[in-house]
Amino acid sequence: MAKFTKDEFIEGLKEMSILEVKELVDAMKEEFGVDPSAVAVAAAPAADAGAADAGSSTVTVVLTNAGGNKIPVIKLVRDYTGLGLKEAKDIADNGGNVKENISADEANEIKAKFEEAGATVEIK
Repeated sequence: MAKFTKDEFIEGLKEMSILEVKELVDAMKEEFGVDPSAVAVAAAPAADAGAADAGSSTVTVVLTNAGGNKIPVIKLVRDYTGLGLKEAKDIADNGGNVKENISADEANEIKAKFEEAGATVEIK
């Protein structure tokens, strides 16, 4: 079996949908008896402390209202989240996080695209 480098593994993850990543995590739990998300949560405070020291802050883009024409908004949700049609429609109908832990500049770009499509978005 071929051995993957860390960079190859991460590049492969970038190409996966959220559902595929969830299935991978579930398979890792079953195969190794370890919850990789628990490790990531434990490591997150240390990473956040380093980010705070660097002076950078992260924000979350939250969809509050899809507006009258939901189809372009659903497409944007799918583009930014990698979710399937049903999950993206649920966010468009009920609101929710579109993108988390991103820079303020990236959040403003995303907000502009959603507002162009007629949606109402908050940056938290």
